[in-house]
Amino acid sequence: MTMSAKERAGPTVAIETHGCKLNQADTLMLARTFAEAGFRHVDTGEGADVYVVNSCTVTHVADRKARHSLRAARRRNPGATIVATGCYAQRSPDELRELEEIDLVIGNADKSTLVRQVIEWMGLPDTVPPIGDAGRPAPAPAARIRAMVKIQEGCDQVCAYCIVPKVRGRERSIPVKQVVEEVTRLVAEGYMEVVLTGTQLGTYGFEWPGVSLRGLIQAVLSETGAPRLRVSSLQPQEIDRALLECWSDKRLCPHFHLPLQSGSAGILKSMRRRYTPSGYAEAVELIRDRVPRASITADVIVGFPGETDEDFERTYDLCESLEFADMHVFPYSIRPGTTAAHLSGQLSPSVKTLRVRRLLELAKRQSMAFRLGLLGESRSVLWETHAASSFDVGEGRRWSGLTEDYIRVAAIDARELANRFTRVRLTSVNEGCVMAEVLCP
Repeated sequence: MTMSAKERAGPTVAIETHGCKLNQADTLMLARTFAEAGFRHVDTGEGADVYVVNSCTVTHVADRKARHSLRAARRRNPGATIVATGCYAQRSPDELRELEEIDLVIGNADKSTLVRQVIEWMGLPDTVPPIGDAGRPAPAPAARIRAMVKIQEGCDQVCAYCIVPKVRGRERSIPVKQVVEEVTRLVAEGYMEVVLTGTQLGTYGFEWPGVSLRGLIQAVLSETGAPRLRVSSLQPQEIDRALLECWSDKRLCPHFHLPLQSGSAGILKSMRRRYTPSGYAEAVELIRDRVPRASITADVIVGFPGETDEDFERTYDLCESLEFADMHVFPYSIRPGTTAAHLSGQLSPSVKTLRVRRLLELAKRQSMAFRLGLLGESRSVLWETHAASSFDVGEGRRWSGLTEDYIRVAAIDARELANRFTRVRLTSVNEGCVMAEVLCP
């Protein structure tokens, strides 16, 4: 019996990623391991022999999105092996196993064996080398532009509302040598930007004397050829002058994401956050003093149990005074297994909705004001994709990319810009996206 062309090409796999940059880093590792085993990566919209949903569970909305994606994957791929992994699969595997659309449920704790489990389920020859083997091939996805690199995982801080410690475990760092090797490999594969990510980056290296996030950043900058480097998220209490000295290297992007969560001292204490509103404001001021061109973004949780009108107004006033480049606003969501799920003073959905709406309106105004303030300035943009549109005539195609300070930019240009840096002049703001003129390669 002769093999078909599809059989000769090997089985196909599609991976859909939800949630944080840490999940994106895990997906990159899964894609590489599938490729090592002879699988061919396809887009999530194509037919696949294996379909993996790497889930989030930070809110009930994230859970619902994961269930919807898994059911939709089965409808599109009726004969495929459907795999649920990630944080939802770690938090509530039995709940997911009740869905008839799913074949395998594999939590974060067993994610390193996912490909092997899929091979065994499908009855394929076991060809997967152990994770960590040298000489691994490049990851399968075609767009090698921005790569997430996990430098640590887990969290020991146990905030009252957060499920992450239960689904990611205790804090543990990836050795500096291993991180440097991974960044070097990704740069060799063609990635132009690397994002250092994890659950609690500021405590990186606590296991080893003399190892710190600052030292890791310096090692990556000095020992790799990464053209552009980002740090995904930091806590305000982790910001100090010594750490900010790293940003004197222009390859390190001047964007800081600092979760705020609340501007009320009482609510922050109830949340078990390790800073005060004034401490947060001091961290923002220090960043702006030491890295003047930095953009600062934040997360805010609205409607935490016991949040009064006065508490919310303190949050609103602090956000207004800090003039963020952008804010992610979330209504508090009960997560079973967290302390906050048992607190009295749970707010009604209608109250949370009204408060979220007010803060989102502020976020929209601040985002627009920040972007309007940049017009006329020049930036470096790493171009990602172009999208077919009415602009794809005459003058060229509409390209999309990110500046070093994390501003989404679009430009019309006839040249091939994907995965290239160019200087641009920021010219206008259109529906939240900054339009730019490409100046030179």
